[in-house]
Amino acid sequence: MGITIENILLIGSLLLFISILAGKTSYRFGVPTLVLFLAVGMLAGSEGIGGIHFDEPRIAQFIGIVALNFILFSGGLDTRWKTIQPVLWQGISLSTLGVLITALCIGVFAWKITDFSLMEGLLLGAIISSTDAAAVFSILRSKNLALRSNLRPTLELESGSNDPMAYFLTIAFLSLIVNPTDSVWSILPMFFFQIIIGALAGFGFGRLSKKVINRIKLGFEGLYPVLVISLMFITFSATDFIGGNGFLAVYLCGVYLGNHNLIHKNTIIKMFDGLAWLMQIILFLTLGLLVFPTQVVPVIGIGLAIAAMLIFVARPIAVLISLSFFKMKMKRRLYVSWVGLRGAVPIVFATYPLIAGIEKANLIFNIVFFVSLSSVLIQGTTLAKVAHWLHVSLPSSEKKLSPVDKILMDETKSHLQEIEITERSIAIGKRIVDLQIPSGAIIAMITRDNSFITPRGDTEVQENDILLILTENKSNLELVRDYLT
Repeated sequence: MGITIENILLIGSLLLFISILAGKTSYRFGVPTLVLFLAVGMLAGSEGIGGIHFDEPRIAQFIGIVALNFILFSGGLDTRWKTIQPVLWQGISLSTLGVLITALCIGVFAWKITDFSLMEGLLLGAIISSTDAAAVFSILRSKNLALRSNLRPTLELESGSNDPMAYFLTIAFLSLIVNPTDSVWSILPMFFFQIIIGALAGFGFGRLSKKVINRIKLGFEGLYPVLVISLMFITFSATDFIGGNGFLAVYLCGVYLGNHNLIHKNTIIKMFDGLAWLMQIILFLTLGLLVFPTQVVPVIGIGLAIAAMLIFVARPIAVLISLSFFKMKMKRRLYVSWVGLRGAVPIVFATYPLIAGIEKANLIFNIVFFVSLSSVLIQGTTLAKVAHWLHVSLPSSEKKLSPVDKILMDETKSHLQEIEITERSIAIGKRIVDLQIPSGAIIAMITRDNSFITPRGDTEVQENDILLILTENKSNLELVRDYLT
């Protein structure tokens, strides 16, 4: 079946519906949802029962880049700075040094066991060197896996921030294959330029986006998520245009916005959470359509060898070396090693050799597809069991909390007080989002004229309002009281 303008909406909506139904029941059998999405795409493809012919790497790459923007940005919005701050350097080490070591190990191994040249092997290693944000975010959150210490923020920070390094290595080794006269050392300036510009652009656009979101008055709450989408794509494309790493910029922009006060912040976060799931489904469906299963079968032997090397050798070596600078129990290091899931991102990166037209591009793509599928099936289905074996998961008794306890723990608030707004208060006439209250405090409710108001970012404070304040400590409560009164 060919895809036409007349049937694309019907086909797309049916595939989306089937994927959601498949995902709903997948965990009853211990299968990660993302694998089901991929399987639906393969079954609908040219060699499946759907018979849809799709052999367009450029379109798949474009869809992948758009989807990754949403996935990384949404992951950034959900990242709490206070949570990742204690593990910041561990995450950076894993997402840079860890990715590089993984790429080198796989590259040399592929060079030794195949007829790949060293550069072709390193290109393959670079493509599968990063853990996949979509896979890690979705599996950890859907399983509701509670981990000891700071394991979970470490894993989510790594998966959300290591794609830029893998992307750089992929482009660098691909350019060395296309231009064999170039020196390996010539890529180092490009690396530092991309990372530095990407980081600066991410925080810069984050600050600019915050001001735009809070100062512009759109009139309709539903328009704010649309505004944020436009700002997200501006961040990526502008950073990429000036030579920076757009993926890093998008993730950092999301982190910045997620940790500051925004108008309609809850609406924005919920909208992006849904869009991230939609993009994950579309991405895996597209990559499933792009794959020809008969071309994957001949590489199963090589794929199994590389997958085994990745899971049991390269990833553990990379993690142990990357975390050797920090204090962490060996069991926790081993678990970080095991949660090295590959997913859609390596498959998206594997489209770059296809588009560049290098000799072994098709072979690389099929190997990457098989390795990614193996990783999600082997590691994704055993995350809870391995956490239990290594004693890094929390007992169920420690996870059972009342709804109030969950709210208080999530927001780390412990002090509650009502503050009345008098005629002398500088808060009168100001919007909630413009109030300069400490980040460790929130306005939970407003009492006005014997009625209760749920405050939003654009809610204006009026004289005689009674504000219900939640803070994490008494000192913050004193600061809020002094500021409002």
